[in-house]
Amino acid sequence: HVSLVALTFDACGGPHADTIDPALLGLLQTEAIPATLFLNSRWVTANDALTRELAANPLFEIANHGTRHVPLSMTGQSAYGIKGTASLQEVVDEVWTNHELLTRVTGTAPRWFRSGTAHYDEVSTAIVAELGERPVGFVVNGDAGATLSAPKVTHELLGPATSGGGIVIMHIARPGSGTAQWLGAALDALRARGTRFVTLSEGGGVT
Repeated sequence: HVSLVALTFDACGGPHADTIDPALLGLLQTEAIPATLFLNSRWVTANDALTRELAANPLFEIANHGTRHVPLSMTGQSAYGIKGTASLQEVVDEVWTNHELLTRVTGTAPRWFRSGTAHYDEVSTAIVAELGERPVGFVVNGDAGATLSAPKVTHELLGPATSGGGIVIMHIARPGSGTAQWLGAALDALRARGTRFVTLSEGGGVT
């Protein structure tokens, strides 16, 4: 039994989240693990050359993590204390400004969108689709915003939610978090039970 798991990593930008975790990036490359990287415009602006380098790596797929890193909503609905977009124009700007930035920097238009906090309402989800991207959530919150310790990350990744495949969300822009350390502890067990790692596009969205 093979289960497809898409490891997705958010790079949110802003204070304390505008760099990259070299240990995590190194492990993905050493273990040849495909991953989808959701890059926010603040992060891309601070890491122009690195964004190009990541986009040129065949292991990685670059995706859209929004412009201001806010929830996607037509009414300003908040999530995790962050106020969301509050109009059609704000929804479009949140998606499209970074879409154009990523297209310009990487040479490829992103196919996938995840809002800040991964919150959407129904109307904003439809708008993302009309703009030519697919909104993405997750099945497993792998590191709770890069706040979990390595044992807890491992526990999440080896839980029943990933046994049938799905999308795992983690964060790649916080060096020193526990996120990278789970690889050594969880990789062998995940592979032993038939996990195959894919990008979102390779896995058809891994619904």
